Amino acid sequence: MNSSRFIAYGEKIVDNVSRVIVGKEEAIQMILTSFICSGHVLLEDIPGTGKTMLLRAFAKSIGGKFNRIQFTPDLLPSDLTGINFFNQKINDFTFREGPLFSDIILADEINRATPRTQSSLLEAMEERQITVDGVTSVLNESFMVMATQNPLESYGTFPLPEAQVDRFLMKLNLGYMTRVEELSVLRRSPTLEILNTLEAVVTEEDTAFLKSEFPKVGVSGEVGDYIMDIVSATRDHPRFAVGVSTRGALSLYRAAQVTAAFSGRDYMIPEDVKRVAIPILAHRITPSIISRTSEVSKDLSDLIDTIAVPLESVK
Repeated sequence: MNSSRFIAYGEKIVDNVSRVIVGKEEAIQMILTSFICSGHVLLEDIPGTGKTMLLRAFAKSIGGKFNRIQFTPDLLPSDLTGINFFNQKINDFTFREGPLFSDIILADEINRATPRTQSSLLEAMEERQITVDGVTSVLNESFMVMATQNPLESYGTFPLPEAQVDRFLMKLNLGYMTRVEELSVLRRSPTLEILNTLEAVVTEEDTAFLKSEFPKVGVSGEVGDYIMDIVSATRDHPRFAVGVSTRGALSLYRAAQVTAAFSGRDYMIPEDVKRVAIPILAHRITPSIISRTSEVSKDLSDLIDTIAVPLESVK
């Protein structure tokens, strides 16, 4: 495995996106990890923290076709997937592709759309295909949904169904910048101006290479058992009504492989697993009656700290 290509690729993306969003290198790296895993990202935070700008900057850095969809209560499934309309010029029906026929999709304020419209994303996100009137079209391999939602405002919103939340590889929160970082943003050029100057810093060939190479990262028996110890513990925890599914375990395994590759290694260590465990697993866990959704991440972090970390050589 060519570790230097992973390192160079990661540095280019993080540096380029950081021109727009200051102090969020870890979040950028997590989004990049999801992209290489062919996963999707749900970015949840209060308004004004830069969610949309971060995702737009990432899309421009990656290259490829990009579409932004503003989700509203009147948005219909056909507004996403496309529609067959009668073309009078040819006297027959013609399919007009919707915005989902793209590489990078920014689903802005996804929880403002109705459940019917939200569910229209399921096939595209999971199977990378869209079926309209019985005809199935295959999406590009680089297809990725990056969605945002506001966790505070409930008026006029529709909570995402669990089946759709589980389709997101990661759920991330940006949080506030530090005082110094925020002051630097106030003094610089407008963010939109900087965004408009961004160009792609990697090629489709680079991306295809990384996606084909990361599964070669070695995973020892001890580290594999460590992953399953974490997953199994979530299923028996008294504060969790429903633990992590097999899909969640597979997502953690693959994301940890990518994390190892971006760290310049061709083998996984427990620290790779711990780094991505919270953003990958927390949103897949249903809290019990005695717990609250906001406490899941902390409970999961405390649980992981109690699980023995393998000390044997993992190379």
